[in-house]
Amino acid sequence: MKYMLLIYFDEKNLDESERQACYAESTQLAHQLKADGQYLAASPLQPTAMATSIRVRDGKRFVTDGPFAETREQLGGYYLIDAKNLDEAITVAEKIPMARKGTVEVRPVIEIPGLPSD
Repeated sequence: MKYMLLIYFDEKNLDESERQACYAESTQLAHQLKADGQYLAASPLQPTAMATSIRVRDGKRFVTDGPFAETREQLGGYYLIDAKNLDEAITVAEKIPMARKGTVEVRPVIEIPGLPSD
């Protein structure tokens, strides 16, 4: 089963050296997951200042800068993994470096037939 591991943290509480250390540790984890046959994708996201939110209401498009909601923690990246079950996905999530500073949300992915594949 596929799981999306969504990484949330307060992006203002991370300096550049901490960010680079996190990237290095996250890259090592991605390589380990690949070796274990669990890795599907992973990537950090640009800061929320680079985000654009789109809403369509009554056929009209509304474009705003930044994330849709103001929160203490922001979505900062993700891993997409293949895991046998929720317990295995949680075991991977706890290895993500930002789990020590923020929150990792584990969500099963709904696989819709007919979507393009790799």
